Amino acid sequence: MRPLDQLEATIRQRQQAGEADKSYTAKLLAGGVAKIGPKVTEEAAEVVEAAAEPDEAGRQHTIREAADVVYHLMVLMAARGVELAEVERELARRFGMSGLDEKASRGPN
Repeated sequence: MRPLDQLEATIRQRQQAGEADKSYTAKLLAGGVAKIGPKVTEEAAEVVEAAAEPDEAGRQHTIREAADVVYHLMVLMAARGVELAEVERELARRFGMSGLDEKASRGPN
């Protein structure tokens, strides 16, 4: 099993356990988008800051912060009932399409 699949399964288990689970993940899920959203924003800013750091230390910091972004994003996805496979299908749909064309195809949002 890929680590992202394991993470998704763990998040789902904690979501199903609800209040019985005392983990950080369960606390985030209990707070919903209002609690998880700011964490995604915070972690995204941190990965950008880390990416600007020089040398291998900055590269390693970027990896750690990117992992934090992915984790928090996956918790947010779980809160909205979005599965990783759905995101993978959306990415696959975009192959062979320019980014500008894909963005224009979404219409106003």
